[in-house]
Amino acid sequence: MNYVCLVYGEEKYLQALSKEGLAELDRRSTAHDKSIEEAGKLVVAQALQSTSTSTTIRKRSGKVVMMDGPFAETREQLLGFVMIDTDSREEALEIASEIPIAEWGTIEVRAVYDIPGS
Repeated sequence: MNYVCLVYGEEKYLQALSKEGLAELDRRSTAHDKSIEEAGKLVVAQALQSTSTSTTIRKRSGKVVMMDGPFAETREQLLGFVMIDTDSREEALEIASEIPIAEWGTIEVRAVYDIPGS
């Protein structure tokens, strides 16, 4: 079953990291992704750019409204995601617990809904 690990953290924490600190986080994150890829469990992993690059779109009664910025102002922002294919929820949780940002951020693990016929 596929699970998505939504990686949340404070952008200001990332922005405060030194060049070396950010390089170390990137190295550890890449190593984690590579280990789950080698285990045949990785579907896709991707970091996201800052929320300053986002646009929120809503369509109500046929009218499209676009706003710069994230959907909601929160303490933690969506920083990236890792989609994995595991044999169990427990295995997904174990893999997610090893994502380096879990040390200072939050990882939300959700089962992916398979649309019938897709």
